[in-house]
Formats: sequence, structure tokens, C-alpha cells
Amino acid sequence: RQRQMCIRDSSVDSTAVSTATTVSDVSDIVENVMPAIVAVTNISYTEYRSMFGQTKTYESESAGSGIIVSQDNDYLYIATNNHVVSGAESLTITFNDGSAAPATIKGTDSSVDLAVVAVALSDVEDSTMDAIKVATLGDSDQAQVGESSVVIGNALGYGQSVTTGVISALSREVQLEDESGNTVTSTLMLSLIHISEPTR
Repeated sequence: RQRQMCIRDSSVDSTAVSTATTVSDVSDIVENVMPAIVAVTNISYTEYRSMFGQTKTYESESAGSGIIVSQDNDYLYIATNNHVVSGAESLTITFNDGSAAPATIKGTDSSVDLAVVAVALSDVEDSTMDAIKVATLGDSDQAQVGESSVVIGNALGYGQSVTTGVISALSREVQLEDESGNTVTSTLMLSLIHISEPTR
């Protein structure tokens, strides 16, 4: 018997030409968003035992960034990282106009490194209220790998800075350590953003 061969079209489709645009000037984005970004300063105290057996305490300061996410009749609510506020004896929020106000922790979730802190409106100057904004939050489920990103934050505690990059991964599992020293595995919605300078 003669075997008949079936020849089918096995060509592979070509990639489409992208219609995406690259934005090199993000100054309008920064101007709109910066009023919703704050610097978070954490003062904490740590006890240690000296080599002579004495218990001593030292003060340490850490810094990070936050986003004003809502407001009610009494407070501004700010989302930040749990590691930024962990162990805080006192928290200070510095707004984009340079003014500062004390804050209190309202809730934390170390498994996703998230914290919410509140600033009493009575502690915020009228001129600052005119200068700040509540952030408009997007839908992170709609984010796509390769999309451009703008990163604004209090890089290494030196004050607000801006950089740009691309979203390089979604739903990436990372291991975090909570306040008790336990390792927690967390799935981040936007885990990696390649940027040109370190941020916290």
C-alpha cells in the first residue's frame, strides 16, 4: 500500500506591529500625582545587651513612602509598607509642601507588607490641605507586563524622587519576614519594576 502524506499549512503567524507609544516626558504625571505622595519617618527604640552585661537602648530612624488613599471627617489615610512602620514608637508624615504631622498605625498585614496609617486633620495645616490630593487608584488586575511605569517615592530617605521603568513581572511569589521573624510567602500583583535608582 502506498502511504499518502497529508501536507498542511504549518506557517507561523508573524508578530503584530505595536501601536504602543513610549512617553519620555512624565512631568505632567508627576505634577498630578506628587501631591498624593508622602514621606514616612519611623522612630523606633531597640534594646541590646552590651559586652559588659548592661541593657542599653538606642534610637533608630527609618524612612519610606506612602500614598494618601482616602479621607473622612477626621483623618487622612495613607497606605505604606509594613516594614516601614514596624516597631514604630512614633511616625511622622511629611507632605509634598514640606510640612509634617504625626501619624498613628490603623492596621498592618505583614504577609503582603502593607500598612495603613492615619493623620488627624486637626494636625494638618490649612495650606497643606490645599496642596495635597487623595490618589486615584487604578485596577492592578489590568496591568500588563511591558507597560511603562512611573515610580515616585522617598528613595532611601533622601526625599521625594521620580524614576521610570517597565512592569517586568506579575503574580511573582516572594518571601518576606514578619515582625516575629517568620518567613511568609506572598504573591505580589506587581512584583518587579526595573528602575534606574533604588527606592524603598
